[in-house]
Parts: sequence; structure tokens; C-alpha cells
Amino acid sequence: MAKAVEREHLLEVKNLVKHFPIRQGIIFSKQVGAVKAVDGISFDVEKGETLGLVGESGCGKTTAGRCILRLIEPTSGEVRFDGKNVPSLPKDELRELRKEMQIIFQDPYGSLNPRMTVGDIVGEPLHIHNIAKGAAKEERVREILETVGLSAFHARRFPHEFSGGQRQRIGIARALAVNPRLIICDEPVSALDVSIQAQVINLLQDLQEEFGLTYLFIAHDLSVVKHISDRVAVMYLGKIVELTRKTELYKNPKHPYTQALLSAIPEADPTIKKERILLKGDVPSPINPPSGCRFHTRCPKAMDICKVEDPAFVDTGDGHFVACHLVPAANSSENLA
Repeated sequence: MAKAVEREHLLEVKNLVKHFPIRQGIIFSKQVGAVKAVDGISFDVEKGETLGLVGESGCGKTTAGRCILRLIEPTSGEVRFDGKNVPSLPKDELRELRKEMQIIFQDPYGSLNPRMTVGDIVGEPLHIHNIAKGAAKEERVREILETVGLSAFHARRFPHEFSGGQRQRIGIARALAVNPRLIICDEPVSALDVSIQAQVINLLQDLQEEFGLTYLFIAHDLSVVKHISDRVAVMYLGKIVELTRKTELYKNPKHPYTQALLSAIPEADPTIKKERILLKGDVPSPINPPSGCRFHTRCPKAMDICKVEDPAFVDTGDGHFVACHLVPAANSSENLA
């Protein structure tokens, strides 16, 4: 029997929770509720892989990414980067760790300071982390700009002089400046034209191969995620409902929500007829999510148990995790029968 290969995890997230308090009153304000943006998610990312995190707008994808970097403080849970628990790190250790973890923001217009030149934008992380100064910093900036497909003379220009695709390359260059190991890509191509999306995705893949980068790729476009990811996690209303390898997810989706999302992907061949799964109703409010399975109010296969019992996130076999009462775990009696 072949010995199982032990995989090395760079990022481990366990029971991550982020609730935004809702307060009432001006002077003596009190909390009257909470927006449950992220409500207990767990996953890991191996060194050198790309994990896609997908779901509808408002499901908590971006909040999860920012909690991992501690751009916003998580309510509870663990985020371990190379064995270090990020939420518990003191400021000086967190500052040092930020060189290892970077982010590419969704908006290539709003994420760049219009008053700074491109050279200053890309060089700022080098200055903050005392990596390079003076001529050495300028040389490093020129090198990074050329790596992402821009020219050295672009360093003297301002963000408004560039197209959306070029601006996103500047954002990638800024993230790459400090030689990170993990980059969280927060919908980096959703604001770009389709042709430019392909260029940026190809650039990210080339950079990953060249520098051994690890990506958490957040997106709502399943066709983009299919192109770049190794594994895919599907989020719905603050929880992960399915996680598995890319090929397995697109070939054999098990959660009804994932099946509905995949049915909405248009086919390039007009002769192929696909049955569309139409979900009823709207996404419930994260302030007061439904009891039991959060998807049961829209699920075409919902049962009575779905309304009262939250399904466990279980391995259905070969690393395919699903949170659904319809899908038995790999070691359940139903699956062994």
C-alpha cells in the first residue's frame, strides 16, 4: 500500500467568526444585534496552491480575507500562518508578518492613491519594512514593474494616466514588492473587461510559478475560479457549504447551492442545452439568518430536518467536504451500505 504524502499547510483557518455589532442610541449606545458576516468557517491552504473562495455578493468572502490579514479584527477563531496564530500576535510581530501576507484589492481605481506616483506606490512597502532605500529601492521598483508587464518609465506617472488593467498590474506589483508567500486576491479581475481579465489571470499564474506564491482567490465568477484554482470553497451567508478539488466540484457538485451556481454558467456552444436551476426568494439577511441550514429557505430539495438542524461540514470521501443533510459522510452507515 502506498504511503500517503503529508501535505504542508501554509494557512489554516479554524472556526473563523466575524460579527459586526449593531448599536442603538447616541450617548448610551447598546448593542441590539449583529451582522453575522462570517459565522464559523474552516479551511486550509497548502504551500504553492490556489484556493478559490466563491459565492454571491454579501456572503462574507471579502470579510473572511480581511480577517485573515487582520485588516479587520475577527470576533473569534484561529488563523494560523506558518504555525503562528495571527489574531493573537502583538503589533510588532504582526508588522513583521505582514511582509509574508499581502492583498490585491478589487477596485484598481480606489485602491491606489491618486496623489502618489506609481514609483512611490510600489516603493512604499519597501520603505515601511526597511527592505530597500534610495537607489536600491528605485532599482527594485523598476524590476517589479517590468515583472508585471509595465515599463520602468511608468514609475514617474500617476494612477489616473493608466487603464484599469494597468492599474491592477500596479496593485499586483505593490503586493509583490515585499516578496510575500501568501497573496489574498480579492476579486482582482471583476472590475476589468473580459479580455483584460484573461491577461491578469495569466499574469498571476506566471508569478505564482516564478515565485512559488500561494493564493486565496476570492471571486463570484465561477468560470474565472475554474481557470486559476486548484481547490474551490463555496460560501453561502457566512458559511462554507462545499469544498473540494476544482475538477471534482465542476464535475460532481453535491450541495444544491453549488449545483445552482454551476447551472448559471453560460455555455459557449449554443447547441448545448443546459437545465438552469432557479432559486426561489432572496438571500436572507445576515442579521437574522434562518435556523437550521441557512440555505433551506431557497433550496429546491429542502427537508423538514433542514429547517431545525444545521448540517455538519463533513468529508464525503477523498477530501470532498459538504454541509448538507442530503449528503452522507464517508464513514456513515448509509454510505457503507
